[in-house]
Amino acid sequence: MSATEQARDVVARLLGAGVTDLVIAPGSRSGPLARAAAAAEAQRRLRLHVRVDEREAAFLALGLAKVTGRLTPVVTTSGTAVANLHPALLEALHSSVPLLAVTADRPARLRGTGANQTTVQPGIFPGVPEVGDVSQIVRNPDGPGHLNVELDEPLTEETTWDFGEAHESVSSVAEPGQVFVLEVGPRTLVVAGDGPNGRSGPPARLLAERARWPLLAEPSSGARTGQALSGGRLLLTLDELVGDVERVVSFGHPTLSRAVTSLLSREIEIIHVGSPATFPVSAGPNVTFVDGVETQDPDDAGWLRRWQAADAQVRQAIDGVVDGLGAVADPLRVARAVWGAVPPDGLLVVGPSNPIRDLDVMAEPFRAGERRKVVANRGLAGIDGMVSTAIGAALGRRSSRSLGYMGDLTFLHGSNGLVIGADEPRPDLTVVVVNDDGGSIFAALEQGGPAFADSFERVFGTPTGADLGALCNAFGVAHRQVSTAELSEALAEPPPTGIEVIEVPIARDSRRTLAAALAEATAAIPLE
Repeated sequence: MSATEQARDVVARLLGAGVTDLVIAPGSRSGPLARAAAAAEAQRRLRLHVRVDEREAAFLALGLAKVTGRLTPVVTTSGTAVANLHPALLEALHSSVPLLAVTADRPARLRGTGANQTTVQPGIFPGVPEVGDVSQIVRNPDGPGHLNVELDEPLTEETTWDFGEAHESVSSVAEPGQVFVLEVGPRTLVVAGDGPNGRSGPPARLLAERARWPLLAEPSSGARTGQALSGGRLLLTLDELVGDVERVVSFGHPTLSRAVTSLLSREIEIIHVGSPATFPVSAGPNVTFVDGVETQDPDDAGWLRRWQAADAQVRQAIDGVVDGLGAVADPLRVARAVWGAVPPDGLLVVGPSNPIRDLDVMAEPFRAGERRKVVANRGLAGIDGMVSTAIGAALGRRSSRSLGYMGDLTFLHGSNGLVIGADEPRPDLTVVVVNDDGGSIFAALEQGGPAFADSFERVFGTPTGADLGALCNAFGVAHRQVSTAELSEALAEPPPTGIEVIEVPIARDSRRTLAAALAEATAAIPLE
């Protein structure tokens, strides 16, 4: 089979597997695959996205796959191009996203020689299953895959791109697991982490509502709705309350705070809806992994009322800090403005480090059923590729408005995601960049203590002084700078056409002060 015939077969199989979007980074060895993909788009069989940076191409595909749940391929040429897919594949592996790396390769006979752009590509992504044959292309509900395609010369030939009818493809659908029925009685707290593979969100909320148990939901869990508590990790610092927890039911992949990790490390009964791969600590015999949870009876409402009363006190303490600290509390004001700008049917893609943690204490629950979707790369929680993830998510979901929210280092790290050709699909997307010129998250950690001040700024603070406006201008992306006080008004304006960056400069030297103020205000709460 010629390289062109192979490429036609691969794309036909992808179409048969339900692929609707395909991302490609240009290259010579992958040329037949690129031509086949372009022909499929010309026949309106899929939507093609082209990027010049393989890492950003992979994160674009990740964003598409996250919001659609469909297998999304990213195609590259051979050599170092393949290695650039690894960060996105790692994120997909640890957050159960159906991302498929389709990597063009030289013939196997050339491995171990000095042939150009030739290395050992099979197995290059440890933990990511290899798709050994094109006929095995199916949607993997449990994460990513790797299809390595050896293409021999000639790489071009005249052909008719007939993909035929959609190939029948055996869907890989997870069998429904056994539902674990919980008895009421033990004082139970429900925790919803980031929602890989649909195992968080509505199931956590519905269980908590039916059982009348308190629900602590991370912003990207899909469960920060309805009667969920709003105090985030600060609630878990109330030892008198948390000490009375006798059982935890956790969903998804809860990793956002050390307080959650500490809770799940306790030697109490823990039921985790998921697997050890989504449980953030080593599981002891007190941890039971299940596929689903339900309860037949509601519990006594007194336990829930205690948590709701404490949550109201924590909310009051947070508001007091925001109102009383002036510019020191600007990061929290930015988080509140962004969260409040997400309309029903809206999309919010949140970067790691401080933005997602600021939302954890500022995001009051949305009304259930209004289809707001919050996406974050919490599989490995890296700063890689967030701009492209946001663009991919915005392209993949029909939303009333699409927003991104990230720090300046995350934005700079992924700024190549803004390198988009003039003919490429572009979403309507507003990216809010909170710019404190560096890595402010470290200021509130051990490294930010006075004892380490002599080296902190250079090796942790890492100020860049970058001109984000000039950067956006170079990429032809709209940019404006607003103050914290002006942000809500800016976000209330009609959504833009295309991509817009709103930069919000804030100070970085007061992060430790803000963290201490929140801790002090919470510790002073007299629990009822």
